[in-house]
Amino acid sequence: MLPFRSNEYVVDELIDWMAVPDDPIFRLTFPQPDMLAEPDLNRMVDLLRREANAGEVRAAANEIRLGLSPHPGGQVELNTPRLEGDNLTGMQHKYPETLLFFPRQGQTCHAYCTYCFRWPQFVGEPSMKMATDDVDALCSYLSAHPEITSVLITGGDPLVMSADVLARYVEPLLDKRFESLESIRIGTKALSYWPYRFVSDPDADDLLRLFERVVASGKHLALMAHFSHPNELAPQVARDALRRVRETGAVVRCQAPLIRGVNDDAAVWADMWRRLTRFGAVPYYMFVERDTGPKDYFAVPLARAYEIFRDAYRQVSGLARTVRGPIMSATPGKVMVDGIANVADQEVFVLHFVQARNPDLVNRPFFAKLDPSAVWLSDLEPAFGAFPF
Repeated sequence: MLPFRSNEYVVDELIDWMAVPDDPIFRLTFPQPDMLAEPDLNRMVDLLRREANAGEVRAAANEIRLGLSPHPGGQVELNTPRLEGDNLTGMQHKYPETLLFFPRQGQTCHAYCTYCFRWPQFVGEPSMKMATDDVDALCSYLSAHPEITSVLITGGDPLVMSADVLARYVEPLLDKRFESLESIRIGTKALSYWPYRFVSDPDADDLLRLFERVVASGKHLALMAHFSHPNELAPQVARDALRRVRETGAVVRCQAPLIRGVNDDAAVWADMWRRLTRFGAVPYYMFVERDTGPKDYFAVPLARAYEIFRDAYRQVSGLARTVRGPIMSATPGKVMVDGIANVADQEVFVLHFVQARNPDLVNRPFFAKLDPSAVWLSDLEPAFGAFPF
């Protein structure tokens, strides 16, 4: 039902098997039965117990998956760009200045996170997957849209690809015709789940030389690293990997969702942000678990998420206060919970858009009624009038 993949590094170096099932990295990577709704779990168990044929099991699994909101936030309907009347599959253009690109060879990971909102990439159903190897289409789209200043190469994990394959996608972006392109971002969990990628893999040095070429071209290179727990920074090889990446001139910006049972503790976040800052990475986002996959298993109410963020934030120095959150990456944009306040004798959430489909909404505060059980934007009601979106 839920995709699973791990590797020897995660199993041997990150998981404390004496603490299972409560170990945070175990919960982060090994699917649990109650991640499925009870009726769905019972349905699958019944099929397996009566040894239903593979086709029947697969059909039931696919039906249940479709009910797990595989592409939230209008990713397919609203984000797919068009060029000369054709849909460009394997790309997303949600915000004017940012284009997401999903390289075909990078649509898997060294290990899978159980919370991952990109889980449709991994379940073996081509109709659910976003991927392309059409670099010419990417370049043509960029030429037609000079408002794009940043390309995010994402997945899956692009750093499962060899350095040579990654270079096929990255080096065309360094061409002088893309002067308006200011930054290239690579979304990756490799620093957490396979730091040897930057240290001792056969082409680790080739990968770092590619990073250096991007920086030398005058473009900003950022690795958007997913660190979900400070335990991922404990092995020396993880710190060596961070150092080697930083020596290329690339910047490592770190983000993760707040995950119930994994990191829903202010002390965990404060520890992680302090370690990241010490090792030269930049704390960037604390996300709210997205409305997809096993969301009910991992969700933390927004009021509690704000408490955790605030309590962690006040424990760190100004260098780590680059982090923003808690943030919902919802259909209209990235909505940040700024706090809880009393306005006109009413307890309300204070929110604003960090990023939005409609740029006019960015950084404009709005208010929602305080609902202690709300876990997502769609659970909220406007406090005064209507929401601005």
